[in-house]
Amino acid sequence: MNKLLAALVTALFATASFAASHAGAPMAGASAPKAEAKAEKKEAKAEKKEAKAEAKAEKKEAKADAKADKKEAKAEKKEEAKK
Repeated sequence: MNKLLAALVTALFATASFAASHAGAPMAGASAPKAEAKAEKKEAKAEKKEAKAEAKAEKKEAKADAKADKKEAKAEKKEEAKK
């Protein structure tokens, strides 16, 4: 009876220690794809933000050029009217 009880207690401790060693930390192989996907998503978001900022700057520059051309045309028209 003592040997049976000792074997059961030993098995209980062995099972508990095995389960405890795997419960806290996830496996490296399982979390790697998630980390890669997260990094790719973050990179795509940064590229999208950069492209949006570039498009906005180009639009602003085009608007400024159009305004300058309009001002130039108005000045030429005024110059011609004086002659």
